[in-house]
Order: sequence, then C-alpha cells, then structure tokens
Amino acid sequence: MVSIRPTHDESFSYLNTELAVGARIRALREQRGLSLRVLAERCGLSANAISKIERGENSPTVASLHLLASALGVPITEFFRDEADQRTVFIKRNRRLRSQHGGTGIESLGIGLRNQQLEPFLVTLDAGAGHDAIPITHAGQEFVYCIEGNVSYEIGEERYLLETGDSLLFEASQPHRCVNVTEAPAVILLVFQSQEGTQAVRQMHLDT
Repeated sequence: MVSIRPTHDESFSYLNTELAVGARIRALREQRGLSLRVLAERCGLSANAISKIERGENSPTVASLHLLASALGVPITEFFRDEADQRTVFIKRNRRLRSQHGGTGIESLGIGLRNQQLEPFLVTLDAGAGHDAIPITHAGQEFVYCIEGNVSYEIGEERYLLETGDSLLFEASQPHRCVNVTEAPAVILLVFQSQEGTQAVRQMHLDT
C-alpha cells in the first residue's frame, strides 16, 4: 500500500516547501515586472489564488503550477530550484513535495536537475476522482504505470483500463484525462516529458 500522507514531522517540511515555492513564484513574477492582476490574466487563475500561493497559504496543484510556469515562460522545475543546477538529485521519501487537490494527491519524485527533461510524479486518485476533469493536451510524451488499483485513461476516442502492473505510453498532444473508475484509491507513476531545447512547459494537467 502506497501512502502519500505525511507524518507530523513531514508536514512541517512540506509547509516549508510550499513557502519556498510561493516565494520563488513571486520572485519570478516581480523579475518580469508583472502585477498579480496581469499574471492572473495570463494564466487563468484568480489574483487572489496566486497571492495565497505566493504567501504559502494555499497548496498549488500540478495544473496550477503548469499554468503559472507557462505564463511566466519558465519550466515548472524553476519553481523548486533553490541552489545551483544539479547533475544528480536524491530525494528521501519524507522530503518529497506533496500537494492535495480534491480527490487527487500528488508527490514530486524528482526535480531540480540541470536541463531536466523528465518530470516524475506519484499520483493517488481517490474513488471517482477525475470524472469531472476536462481532457487536456500538452507537448511531449507521457508515461503511466499503475502501481495500485484500476484507472481509466481516456486518450482521444480510445479508453484504456489500467490494472496493477499495466503501463501506457503516448503522445500527449492527444486530448487525455485520467479517471479512477473504482470505489477504492488508485496509485500511478506519471512521467511527463518536457520539450527539449525550450523553456516553455506543457499545458495544465491533473486538474481533477
């Protein structure tokens, strides 16, 4: 059983991470001379929501981070960079960046690598999560591995039922969404590919 719920000590480090991410977003916004209102217009989030993220009062979803990264013209990894570019990244389980939004829990499994092109996440979907999600598209490719439970991946007009141990690889320019079709939690490994040689990131994902 894979769990993403932090212990008491882990919660403290997670809150500190949220503050650091928010401060980084604010710094990037101010470096570009953007007001909260202008950034909100560019990314589609409300100015109030962005302000709370910057102050560490709200936990940003992966979808929100992608929208903000796209509006700021940086890769999503830029939000978590707090030291010189690294060639190796090692993250202890209790030091992962965690986010919870609705019925979806997300853990970043590795971020901060120099010229990073892969973004791995551990995603936990509560029963029924994803049913209201709108199919999305983004550049690059996407890899999914079902660790626990059953999830349905809808890609274009096709639907793929992933059971434990199943995997899926596809071009992410196709409209797609992930849905937990069972009454039990499901856990998947999700890996995005960034476009090589660009600073733009993919469009929103996991807005469940």
